[in-house]
Parts: sequence; structure tokens; C-alpha cells
Amino acid sequence: MRNYFKSREILKRNQRFIPGGVVSVNRAVQPEIVFTRGLGAYVWDADGNRYIDYHAAFAPHLLGHNNSHVNAAVASVVSNGASLFGTGTTELEGKLAELICTHIPAIESVQFLNTGSEATAQAIRVARAATGRDHIITIQGGYNGWHNDVSCNLMTPLKELGPRRSPGEYPYKAISAGVPPEHQRLVHSVNFNDLESVRYVCERYPVAALITEPILQNIGIVKPAPGYLQGLRELADSYGFVLIFDEVKTGFRHALGGYSQIAGVTPDLMVLGKAMANGYPISALGGKRQLMNYFTHSDPSQRVLLAGTYNAHPVPTAAAIATMELLLANNGGVYSRLEHLGAMMEDGLEDIIHRTSLRAIVSRQGSAFCLYLMDHLPKDWHDLAQHHDFDLDARMRRELVEKGIYFFPAPIKQCSISLAHTEADLAETLTQVEKALQAALVSSG
Repeated sequence: MRNYFKSREILKRNQRFIPGGVVSVNRAVQPEIVFTRGLGAYVWDADGNRYIDYHAAFAPHLLGHNNSHVNAAVASVVSNGASLFGTGTTELEGKLAELICTHIPAIESVQFLNTGSEATAQAIRVARAATGRDHIITIQGGYNGWHNDVSCNLMTPLKELGPRRSPGEYPYKAISAGVPPEHQRLVHSVNFNDLESVRYVCERYPVAALITEPILQNIGIVKPAPGYLQGLRELADSYGFVLIFDEVKTGFRHALGGYSQIAGVTPDLMVLGKAMANGYPISALGGKRQLMNYFTHSDPSQRVLLAGTYNAHPVPTAAAIATMELLLANNGGVYSRLEHLGAMMEDGLEDIIHRTSLRAIVSRQGSAFCLYLMDHLPKDWHDLAQHHDFDLDARMRRELVEKGIYFFPAPIKQCSISLAHTEADLAETLTQVEKALQAALVSSG
């Protein structure tokens, strides 16, 4: 067993001043590890233990921890005197905006913020301003941030959610206290891959927007069924709501233009974050110019407020430019390499499943993957919650942590491969996954 003595001491000390000892509640997991350093594909904890990292801080580190090209860009702007001025524009933000609008087909105009939650909140606000409507549709099992409109229906137990309804909607199941009931009545949750339920809601309420991850990547890798995303596009056009793709996780990781580019479906608005700057804090909201122009609407009563002292801070902006430069280099060679590594991981996991006769299946998109302990790929949250072996998943992940492989130690969380991972890293990981599964199966009796 690894020891985490120093990690526990740090957490205990922090708990005196920080509620729970962590500054983002989803970081409170077992074992209580405090990481102190990251480089490439590896992270080290306060006790000196090294791990091959597949958590990647919830997936921003597409290029690996502390990528030298990105860090050099950051060092350059700092050493050259770039600062936060809080007035006017900068060349850096203009360069980043041009790169995004040039290389991401769905984005004609773009604004920068600091977090994905800020960007999704602004996207919904724009949709309401543009449509004059208040109701929104969210996806059961999706995660789009912490604000009132979307802090609901993430991994709701089926005993609370009730049986599948199609067509139909599910009650607002808050993941946070403090959301007024009046606000909850404006939010309608439906299952992923269920077009008829979207139609059902649109026929009953004045819907301003539907927001969805094009792949549900906060409950692993749940992919859209053939025609689903195109069906959403058609329903948006038919009922007049704004289609928002939350590509905070899928953007940049699967393609420079996001998963919407792969699917060939253009949303009205797109939100980007995480891998955008390889771990530096920045997000983007972009899309159709006519919608983005609501931020500068000539009629003050129609204008959407966009404010943020730290928006497009020079450090993360430089990091985002450097990240995009690497992703654009060698005709997208980064993505070819990531696809190779992802396929190697998928093949290796499938070999383990075959050898062990385990009831399991691999879902993968590029460098992101999830091992589901069920006999088919899930189509939505109901399917996943009903069939996945959550207990075995949790035991396997805990065993992996002890073996120096860091899959986030909570069931059904996506794993992310970075450009810094090597084939040797993946081979070692696969060896340890098989051992961890065997140990988890034994402990389950």
C-alpha cells in the first residue's frame, strides 16, 4: 500500500480554513492525495509517489503537463512586461480570436472568458435575449457548469429520477442548494439521443435554447446516435430555439474544430475551454455573428452584458495561442498521434475483456476513453445507471491508484490520453488495469 501521510497532513491543515479542504468540491475523492508536480504524462504527490496520469485535471492537458512550447509562450509575455490592463483591447486577444474564427467552422465571432461555466451562462443569456423566451432544455447526465440554469440532473439516482419517459421530460433535480423553485420551472431535462422528448418540450413551452455536450463526457464517453445531432439542428430550425454545443471537453481534444466539425453539424453557439490552453484558465463563447452581436447591440434594452476583469488575461491567452500553434503544426500531426495512442489503449482493453470474459465494453473518441462494466455501449443516463457495475468500477480505480495509474477514482469518469504519453506508458497501464480488475473481482467475492 502506498502511503499518503503528507497528503493527509496538508488536507487536514487546509480544512481549518477551506470548507472541506478543497476549492472545488468534485476534487474531494478517496484516496485523499495532494499532487505537487506534473510533467508530461506523469504527476507526483506530496509523499513522492509517481502516477501515469489519465485524469489530466478533468482533461485540459491535451499536450501533457507543463508542455515546453506553451510554457515558453507564457514566460515570454511575462518577461516582456505584458500585464492586465483592463482597458481597450490587446494584440494577443485579437490573434487568438483570428485563429479560432479561421480554423473552427462553427465560429464566426468569439468572446473570451475564464471558465466553462461563465461561457455557458453567457450562451444561455444570449439565447434568451435573441429569442425573447425564457425556457431551456438540458440533457440528463450532461454537465454544463455550476450556475442555476444547468446545475441539475447530472447523475441523478434512478429511484429519484423515475422510469424512462419518452417522449417526456424529467423533473429538475438540483445538484446544488440555493436554486429558487421559480427558476427551476424554466429548465426542462430530457435524455440524450431522444429527439422526440425535445419535440415534446418545444410543443409545450417557449424554448430559448437547448444546451448539450455533443458527446456526454462527464459520464464517460456516451456518443450521439446516428442522426441525433443533425436532428437537434433540424428541431432548432423548426422551433426557433438556439442550439448550443458545450464543447468545453470535446473542443480541441477531438479536432481543432470540435466534435461539431467531426459530426458535420453546426450549432448556433459553441463553448470551448479545458484543452484550449493546455491547462491555463480560459474559455471561449463563439458562433453566429448575429447572435454574438447581442453583446454590442445598438439597443441598450437588447444588449447582453459581457464583463470580466480577467477575460483574456495575457497569460492564458498566450497559452491558448501556443496550444493552437502546436495543434495546427504538421497538418494536424498531434491528432494522428493521439488517435494512434487511443486505438492502442482501446485494443489493449478489449484484449483484457476477452481474456477475462468480463462483462465490459470500451467507448472511445480519439484520445478520450471509458471502460464500461456492462454488455453494451450506453445510449443515455438511464441506460448507464441501470446496467453499469458502479461498485466494481470504483474498486478497480482504487486498485489502479495503488498501482501508480491515476484514473480519477470515481466511477464512469472519462480517461484522457495526452501527447506526452508513450506506448510504454500505455503498455504499463494495460498491465496494471488487468491486475486491478482481477483484484477488484476478488474483493467483490
